[in-house]
Amino acid sequence: MTEELIAAFYAQRNPAKAGFMAAYMKDKFPFLGISKPERAALQRDFLRGARQAAAVDWGLVARLWALPEREFQYLACDYLAAVKGRVAADDIGRLAGLVTAKSWWDTVDALAAVIVGDLCARRPELVGSYVVGWSTGENLWLARTAILFQLKYKEKTDTEVLGLVIRNTCGTKEFFLNKAIGWALREYSKTDREWVRAFVAGHKLHPLSVREGSKYLT
Repeated sequence: MTEELIAAFYAQRNPAKAGFMAAYMKDKFPFLGISKPERAALQRDFLRGARQAAAVDWGLVARLWALPEREFQYLACDYLAAVKGRVAADDIGRLAGLVTAKSWWDTVDALAAVIVGDLCARRPELVGSYVVGWSTGENLWLARTAILFQLKYKEKTDTEVLGLVIRNTCGTKEFFLNKAIGWALREYSKTDREWVRAFVAGHKLHPLSVREGSKYLT
């Protein structure tokens, strides 16, 4: 089924769209030119079957990540989202490997908010033993993941962890980190506006983070 799906993706190639899609991603990766709705239609049956599997097929994920066209990394992220409940604690290293391979915001954000976020909600001990450390490391994409993994937590957000990873990363001029800080604060402000207001007032954040994080505070 996997090889048939890969072949179906290649058969759907659209060079005209591919150029625009690659340009949007700063020409970091080649594209087939398959739009998101087209991709969803192609992979629907495959993902339906994947949800019935007993375990995550990490070989499949590695196969898709190794293919050059970006749509295959999107397929891998969608596959992991479909089977996220079966991602285990000892898979955290595999997820870190995906974050740091062929890294750009599109796949990193999907892995952070959906896959890492779900895993850490189920296995919170991973936050202290892995994720917080990512916020102090040299890899900006792991640091971005540490900022964004609670993005969907709402009232279950651990504000001590959120504040810690932001403090660990807010002294940077790196756009992708400052943007992530603002996004995380903005999203949490939908749940606790006063916490975000106090945090922004009490910390020296990059103007981009302040602007993004304060969007819903007025």
